[in-house]
Amino acid sequence: MSTGAPPRVVVVGGGIAGLAAAFYLRDAPVTVTLLEGAPRLGGKLCASDVAGVPMDEGAEALLARRPEGTDLITATGLGDDLVPAGTTSSAIYTRGAMRPLPRRQFMGVPADMDELAASGIVSAEGVARARQEPDLPDEPGDVSVTEYVGGRLGGEIVGRLVDPLLGGVYAGRSEELSFAATLAPLAAAARTYPTLTQAAASLLPPDRPPSDNSNRPADNSNRPAPVFVTLTTGLGALPDAIAKASGADIRTSAMVRELERTGAGWRLTVGSAADPEYLQADAVIIATPAAPAARLLSRTIPAASSALSQIPYASMAIITLAYRAEDFPAQERSGYLVPAVDGKAVKAVTFSTIKWPHLARHAPVHIVRCSIGRIGEAAILQRDDQDLVKLAAAELAAAAGVTKAPVACRVTRWGGALPQYNVGHLDRVARIRAAVSDQPGLAVAGAAYDGVGIPACVATAKAAAGQALRHLRAAGATDRSE
Repeated sequence: MSTGAPPRVVVVGGGIAGLAAAFYLRDAPVTVTLLEGAPRLGGKLCASDVAGVPMDEGAEALLARRPEGTDLITATGLGDDLVPAGTTSSAIYTRGAMRPLPRRQFMGVPADMDELAASGIVSAEGVARARQEPDLPDEPGDVSVTEYVGGRLGGEIVGRLVDPLLGGVYAGRSEELSFAATLAPLAAAARTYPTLTQAAASLLPPDRPPSDNSNRPADNSNRPAPVFVTLTTGLGALPDAIAKASGADIRTSAMVRELERTGAGWRLTVGSAADPEYLQADAVIIATPAAPAARLLSRTIPAASSALSQIPYASMAIITLAYRAEDFPAQERSGYLVPAVDGKAVKAVTFSTIKWPHLARHAPVHIVRCSIGRIGEAAILQRDDQDLVKLAAAELAAAAGVTKAPVACRVTRWGGALPQYNVGHLDRVARIRAAVSDQPGLAVAGAAYDGVGIPACVATAKAAAGQALRHLRAAGATDRSE
């Protein structure tokens, strides 16, 4: 590379993590090139119309209490388009009935046994078992959610409450998912409190008594901050906004096939074997899923590659259904979850036009998103689109009383979309990062490491960008442009 040229950072991967990494390099004295193998940016963030309503095809919300996502959205100029969920009240459809999800719970781990008993989600025997929770033992090490939570509160709490919430996030199974990796705040609190129930309660806002129905004006000064937010245009608008704000040289349909260490930095091989292109970089950020990251690192960092290849991914499909407004039963909840033990195909349902009231302004329809697919359920995803629509509509009819047929539908398939944080995940991530940190000018980011939500992915991107810049400063590379 020429002596006077600013150093080049290449970001591999144009999902939310890669785009965020490029954005966080925008003010540094570097040139940034982002390479995305697919024809479009955004990964699992995209949107299209269903019955005249702009609907996200992948992620449709982000956690507002983690600031990384909303801060990035604001920085890209979309802050005015952020809207909170109209309601976050949800239910569990289990044992043949719709049952309210307890308010006092953390990812399904109950903090109020009386409320749990009143919900009817868990049998009287299951509640009695949970009430018998002994004091927490010493640090258990890395064990599954089923082993830890089930050992404390009983298997029914896991099967009817915890597993459906984790299934909605990871499309995984509690007997395989790591307690420490998937429920990290609870695992930390469990080291301080004598019972898991008390640990869960410590993570929740104080319970407020119900309104006294007086005629006094409403006092909104203590109204809790929203839990979930989205964009009025859908989160599918976010990738292009970040790309534009980053100022990076962004290329789609640019598949990176090889990554090699050179004396001056890194060499990337892009494109087909028949017509390869070679790019030189002073620093590289790999922001792809685990499998392509493992392939890129297989020769240079076999230890990181091996650990990355041990992270499995779950596939899923989102079936979006539109119903005429007059054909849709009145609903007050944002949706419901279905435990795997109930044997249904649909694991989660969102009443989108109720959860996000702004969507109802687009057309006189109700939109429902049905999620199908857990790890190990590949067979059901092999059905064609028409069969999946019929299956989702039939299960929605049985659970929510929707008797009319949808007027429009869309099936979005996400193959290998969700990384599984199985037992041993934290150790695998530590080994990956240790091996990567030994290679000057290399960093990793994305959903495979510290969380699958947008804020978590953005946090890894910001850290990776900082890691790349620290290397360049230490090497004196940034001085070339000053």
